[in-house]
Parts: sequence; C-alpha cells; structure tokens
Amino acid sequence: MKIFGKALCLAFVIAVLLNFTGFTAGCEQIPSQVLRLHVLANSDTQEDQSLKLKVRDRILQESAGMLDDVHNRNEAEKAVRQRLPLLKKAAQNEIKKLGYDYPVEAKLAKTYFTTRTYGDVTLPAGEYDALEITIGSGKGHNWWCVIFPQLCLPAAQDKKQLEDVLNPTELKIVRDGGGYQIKFKTVEYYEQLKQWLEQR
Repeated sequence: MKIFGKALCLAFVIAVLLNFTGFTAGCEQIPSQVLRLHVLANSDTQEDQSLKLKVRDRILQESAGMLDDVHNRNEAEKAVRQRLPLLKKAAQNEIKKLGYDYPVEAKLAKTYFTTRTYGDVTLPAGEYDALEITIGSGKGHNWWCVIFPQLCLPAAQDKKQLEDVLNPTELKIVRDGGGYQIKFKTVEYYEQLKQWLEQR
C-alpha cells in the first residue's frame, strides 16, 4: 500500500509539472511579440510622480499614429527606434514646461517585469523589450503599458489588437489572468531563477 501511495503522489507531481511546463512554454513566447512603454520617475515624491504621469501623457500623445501601419513587434521596434530623438525631445519639453530641469533618457531596453495586470490583460513575468523613458535618476515608481499591440490609452483606438499578435493559447493566458494566479507565480519564480543563473 505504501508503494501505491508513493506512486500516486509521484504521478500527481509529474502531472502538475507537465501542466506547468506547457503553461510556462506558452508564457515564454509572449515577451517576443509585444513591446512595452516604461516611464521611470525621478523619485517617489508626489511632485515627481505627478511629473511622471504628465510625461507619460505627452509620450502617448507624441506616439499617436506611430505604429498604425505596423504588423509585428520587429516593425514596431524599428518605428520606435526611428522616433527616439523626437520622443526624448517631447519628454524634455514637457519637463521644462512644468518647471523642472531633470535630464531625460529615451531608449529601447530589455527589461525584466514581474507579472503585471493592465485592464483585463495579465502579462507573465519575463524579459520584455520596452521603450524606456527615464526621468532624472529614474529611482521612483514607474508606469508601464503595452504600445504594441496598442493597449495604452489613448493610443488603443482600433489598431493592432492582441488577437492579431498572440496565438489562441497565448491569448487565453493573458486574458484569463485571474484564473492563472498560481501558475503566473510559478512562471515568475522560473524567470527569476533563469535570470539568476544567467548572471552566474
């Protein structure tokens, strides 16, 4: 009876691991298909956090239409790269207009994100390419969204949708975030372990 119990436990563990393995594989493809916007505030003071949101609004305004004719993430990255100087200038102008003199950095960067929810979409943890706007020291709480496909408001107006970019399995993962909380946490631990091993 003991052997049967152990075999049953082992079968259960293997089934759970196989289930997580399929889920993790689905999650791993998502970062390669989306491009994020990441705005980092100078600090956590109320003034700097308010400034961050003003800069975010200006970046969204300046990037309106930038990705209208884009069909995939690589094209989105190329379009953003071409507009980097203009986006940086827009952020600088907004900061100066509001009476601050913080430097600004605008770049495309690979950034690790924990599991994040935006509206009805939950993106799994992982390394994502992002348009990164850093205000001053960039030590404050940040703001993020997805600019391809365009989920940032007001940019998301009948443009490329998640359905056009993700396959049905990936779409189910990001749309049913609430049902996958434990699995998302597992993916997060997996991604953190992967990052730790890569740094060794």
